[in-house]
Amino acid sequence: MTMQHLLINVSDLTVEFDKGFRCSNINWQLFPGQHWMICGSNGAGKSALAAILTGAGDIDGGYITGVPERIGVVSFEAQAELIEAERRKDDADILDVIAEGTPAGEIIAQVCKDQTLADKLCEQFGLTPLLDRAFRKLSTGETRKVMLIRALTSKPQLLILDEPFEGLDAASLAALQQHLLSLASHIPMVIVLNRLDQCPEFVTHIAFMQDGKLTQQIARDDHDAYQQLTQLMHLKTTQLTLPPTDIDHTLPELDPAKPLVQLKSAAVKYTDTVIFKDLDWTINRGEHWQLTGPNGSGKTALLSLITGDHPQCYVNDIFVFGFKRGSGESIWQIKQFIGYVSTALQWEYTVGTSLRNVIISGFYDSIGLYSKYTDNQRDIANQWLEVLGMRDRADETFTSQSYGDQRLLLIARAMVKHPPLLILDEPCLGLDDMNRQQVLSLIELICARSDSTVLYVNHHAEDKIVGVENYLALDSL
Repeated sequence: MTMQHLLINVSDLTVEFDKGFRCSNINWQLFPGQHWMICGSNGAGKSALAAILTGAGDIDGGYITGVPERIGVVSFEAQAELIEAERRKDDADILDVIAEGTPAGEIIAQVCKDQTLADKLCEQFGLTPLLDRAFRKLSTGETRKVMLIRALTSKPQLLILDEPFEGLDAASLAALQQHLLSLASHIPMVIVLNRLDQCPEFVTHIAFMQDGKLTQQIARDDHDAYQQLTQLMHLKTTQLTLPPTDIDHTLPELDPAKPLVQLKSAAVKYTDTVIFKDLDWTINRGEHWQLTGPNGSGKTALLSLITGDHPQCYVNDIFVFGFKRGSGESIWQIKQFIGYVSTALQWEYTVGTSLRNVIISGFYDSIGLYSKYTDNQRDIANQWLEVLGMRDRADETFTSQSYGDQRLLLIARAMVKHPPLLILDEPCLGLDDMNRQQVLSLIELICARSDSTVLYVNHHAEDKIVGVENYLALDSL
């Protein structure tokens, strides 16, 4: 499609809303024949993006053009405004007169341009017997139906529907879905929904909002992108519970009063080259950390001191998981308490085993699965696949999955034993934006729903993760 056929153009738009919320740097183009669904987690800015098309908020940069004059709007905000207007009208009346309020039928008639359609929809929505009742005395679901009928009968050039299916009974829902389908050939629609499984068949494009930013725009018929977005929405919006560990593979108990890791005046140096020195760092249970620094700052060396893979770990004052390094402990006594995911591990994991077996292999710390697993371990692996939104792909091979899905699976593999410390070394390296958001969403879920302490390692300190509130920047040492 060419620009002359553009319906609405939103360019570098930043809009301020009440209570300090803002949508930032929105770039969005809506063409004739397109119908958009806006999705995202609660508070992400879905409703705000839709409201921008109605002129809501204060523009703080950029511009929006091509918005038609007649817009049919259904939203909780518009519903609340109409109810508030009715209350204000009552307050202005003479005090000794009991105000009945505007009848629902009159509220519809204020904007109705097709009375025949209004009568039909009122009947289908079960609203006909209530048309003489005051609008503000209707239930929330009934006022919602009034808002829908107002929007649908106003001869709109654009329909903006924010959670239009909420609170509707089965008959009304079916009637609305059928009517929207009949409008799809000639009225563009923007529909805000929390769940992808509610997305109407006629929707052609999907926008994903996060933290007030429009981070993803995909065509509905792009199968791979749609599958990725489905997984992201699953991780972001579902009340997920992380699976338990296997009772036959529980780790030894650690002293809860002692830190997981403690380094005192730690240093790594090679002849005259000092990587870092005088580093004091304590990681306590439940303290999620972000470790940042450019290449060469010593991130890998510092991790190796913790895991016991660095030869200088024995000349440093290091306490890990109840062991003083160099006191006779084995490296496996240390590593059993650590879940580790890195790009290097992904390069090594080239075994063509199933997704389920990749997760089960975490119980045995193996690349591939060479031990007979239990029914309980299989069940736990299936539960992790459910969390990742991959349950229907359990028997597919690991090597056939996308790079981003492989990374998610390796994180689940590292988590099956619920390690006290989960080290994620550059987990987003090499990932595109959609896969990056999936990985970050899984990390946020682990921070919120597990007892594992997360150590997230990356280059950029500005790459924040919800739940990670402790920071160590090696380039500032």
